[in-house]
Amino acid sequence: MTPADRAAALAALELGAVLDVVAGHAAGAHAASLLRALTPTTDHDWVTEELALVGELLALRRRGDTVEVPAVPDLRGALARLRVDGGVLELSQLVEVQRVLAGGRIIVAELGRVAERAPRLAALRVSVPDRAIERRLERSVGDDGELLDTASPALAAARREVHAARERLIKRLEAIARDLGGDGGVTLREGRYVIPVRRDARQRPDGIIHDESGSAGTLFIEPSAAIALGNALRSAVAAEEREVLAVLRELSELLRPERQVLADLFALAVRVDTLAARAAWAFACEAEVPRIEAAGGALAIRTGRHPLLLARGIEVVPFDLVLERHERTLLITGPNTGGKTVLLKATGLLILLAQCGVVPPVGPDTVLPLVDAVFVDIGDHQSLQSDLSTFSAHVAELRRILEHASGSSLVILDEVGSGTDPAEGGALAMAILEELSTRGVLTLATTHLGALKELATRVPGVVNGSLTFDAATLSPTYRFTKGVPGRSYGLAIARRLGVQHDVLARAEALVPDAERDLDRLLAEAEARSQHLQQREEELATRLSEAERLEAVAARTRAAVEAREAAFREEERTASRDRARQAKAYLLEARKQVEAALALAKGAVDEAAAKEARRLVEEGIRAEAGVLDEESVPAAGDAAAIAVGARVRLGTGATGEVAELRGDGRAVVLVGAMRLVVKAATLTRLADAPPKRAATPATAVDAPTREAAWEIDLRGMRADEAETEVLAALDGAVLAEQPHLRIIHGMGTGVLRDAVRRLLGGDPRVASFEFAPRAQGGTGVTIAVLR
Repeated sequence: MTPADRAAALAALELGAVLDVVAGHAAGAHAASLLRALTPTTDHDWVTEELALVGELLALRRRGDTVEVPAVPDLRGALARLRVDGGVLELSQLVEVQRVLAGGRIIVAELGRVAERAPRLAALRVSVPDRAIERRLERSVGDDGELLDTASPALAAARREVHAARERLIKRLEAIARDLGGDGGVTLREGRYVIPVRRDARQRPDGIIHDESGSAGTLFIEPSAAIALGNALRSAVAAEEREVLAVLRELSELLRPERQVLADLFALAVRVDTLAARAAWAFACEAEVPRIEAAGGALAIRTGRHPLLLARGIEVVPFDLVLERHERTLLITGPNTGGKTVLLKATGLLILLAQCGVVPPVGPDTVLPLVDAVFVDIGDHQSLQSDLSTFSAHVAELRRILEHASGSSLVILDEVGSGTDPAEGGALAMAILEELSTRGVLTLATTHLGALKELATRVPGVVNGSLTFDAATLSPTYRFTKGVPGRSYGLAIARRLGVQHDVLARAEALVPDAERDLDRLLAEAEARSQHLQQREEELATRLSEAERLEAVAARTRAAVEAREAAFREEERTASRDRARQAKAYLLEARKQVEAALALAKGAVDEAAAKEARRLVEEGIRAEAGVLDEESVPAAGDAAAIAVGARVRLGTGATGEVAELRGDGRAVVLVGAMRLVVKAATLTRLADAPPKRAATPATAVDAPTREAAWEIDLRGMRADEAETEVLAALDGAVLAEQPHLRIIHGMGTGVLRDAVRRLLGGDPRVASFEFAPRAQGGTGVTIAVLR
């Protein structure tokens, strides 16, 4: 296949127009030109790698993470000049280098940022020159491309001298002009500063005439008195130019060792730009990366769309086209304007775009084979210059196809066998399609010839296909159907367009019976297919609605569960708050108890002692009542609560049931206190043998009980021990005992430390110490009371 034939085939499919659309997404002009110059390749590894790279950028875009790709200028001219020893870059080329350095550094950083999600892209990174080079360029070249005074001290000095020389010259010329009485200002002619003087002026100064006005009435003269100043200015300008050249040479020599690094960075920036442009186009087309098979492989296009129709904003009906490995020829039939030619071109374009490294507008699970040559016969090839008729031109193209097509080629034939006698044209088309199928050539063809519809029943590898037509409205639906030939609808369209009835009746009578029967069968098959398609759409709609309702139900269940969890958490929080509040009430009650006991100890008569006891009882009853109101219901069985049972209150304290009342309340002994609470708030605990060596301290409402001289805390938790110690202290103080013996054991030291902390903070305890070794040692603490 000659390059000219290859170019003609690509032009017939309008590949260049599609690549131009893709190039429109590029940031830089050089990247856009490279995209327009893409050509299909059969290198499977290259195609797969390019599509994978574009796929990574496409996946990032769909997650809302777009890689920043600045536009970079074409650096090839600057790189070529740096290749030559002693070559000096122009100022504009230094600006290009500066932009490439800045843009390349951004791109390398971006690729590093997405390395975890786009490892193929990250592998493209190259080294970046030292930042000192960029800083040197920033000090030398401004954003507008001007060489800055900070480029070198000598340049700054030279420019100051130019400015001063110009000011001296202009002031001198203005003074001369005022002396002459002229009203014109100082101007520039041929690089020299001059003043305008009328030709007929009486006092025309001596000097050099550099120019005259268009009317010749005004002369532009450089006065002799200013020539020396003008020469000084010219000398200062020359000195500035020498310094500019010196700076450019210095910067060029600074960049020359980095030429290869600059070339690699420039190539990376352009490559990533082309990849990002292809990803942006694929994102706009909602395309998916296809799988590429070797030449001769299967073809499976899912949700294919013509790229140019998408670019024009036309609503496109997607198509699915699947050809197994043994199916090599697709013969599409149907009426005119049904979209057959568009389908042929779209299929060819999708294959070629993938071989250019461009993700074509296809859906998931698309498989495209590589083809080494594309032969296209579409349109009217009539040529007066070559003395070829339409049919002759088609035959010449078919001859060339038969000479060069192989099992790795793609052949696209539009209206094969047309342009001559239908019988002979159909026979020629049959023979050509049979030959191409025998060779294994991937062939896509359209025709109106009814005889070709039977080819699929006789030749292996040939498959019929059609684009459906709405029989009711006689309008195309552009939906492709594989395995069923299409109807031409010629007479039906003629009837719709108003051809007289008797002519149509005669035409229908002249149609051969075999073709009439075939058309009837096709109509029945088409109607059945449309019915099945409608059913599929209905079922799909119902399934979608069911899935939507299921999703709504799932969200509702999740919301209810979340609300229940929130309620449970609120209940636990409220329970903890009530428990803390109840504990605070108990502490306040204890304070009142201690105050009352202090009053009792200091009482001098029996009446005062009785008053103290009354204060204690009222304080406990008041605080216990509040505690009863704020207690949290427990999960215990109220029916299992009995007199003598060990129970836990809602506050966490434990005690023993002393009495069950008829109103649902229970009297519980907690240490030295009697609490009246609701029986339903109690949790029964497992019965256990008593741990204490002595009875608890005397309750306030049972003063006849003896106070304990010794208590045994072994086996208790710290909070239980705290309750027992406080109760025992209350009883001991009321009984005016001098000391209290507390057995806590050695163990881990938790109980011992808790007891000693409690005793240290109780004002009723004068001192405390461990018992002698023979009486328990560190396992026993003796508290001396005040």
